[in-house]
Amino acid sequence: MTALRALGAAPCVVWRWTSCTPDAPAQARAALRCALDQLGFDGEAISDAVLAVSEFVTNATKHAVGPYEMRLRRTAAEVICEVEDHDPRIPKIPAFPAATPYAPAEDKRGGGLEALCALLSEGGRGLFIVHELTKGAWGFRSRKGTKTAWFVLPGVVGTADRLVPSGD
Repeated sequence: MTALRALGAAPCVVWRWTSCTPDAPAQARAALRCALDQLGFDGEAISDAVLAVSEFVTNATKHAVGPYEMRLRRTAAEVICEVEDHDPRIPKIPAFPAATPYAPAEDKRGGGLEALCALLSEGGRGLFIVHELTKGAWGFRSRKGTKTAWFVLPGVVGTADRLVPSGD
């Protein structure tokens, strides 16, 4: 069976992994990049989707139990990327400010290596990045002991109806 075939309401599994999988975010990025390239997405849309899925895969692997699954699903109007884990709890979603929250503050410049390391070690920016990349078209859903993080893929796709359903 070829990798390009009609996708109806059933999702197409792009990649599965466990907590023991080495460098899961990098493998997820590679799998999604390949699938989206085959579907005819362009460079910027692929780059945005790969960065967003990397955040979801990192969060799933770090905060939830596996096994995990990354899927693509087509609706009547769009293609959706999903990352599922086996922790049904929806994370607290921060309020996103209207202005960019992580712009450099002039009064904090010149702090040297210690200040830079402290800034880079801070977490909590991932969902904001996903929010910006997807223009707010993302979220979570929980059912039957699992949680799914999802986002709508950017751009218009003329060939996205060519995916193989996962059979789920």
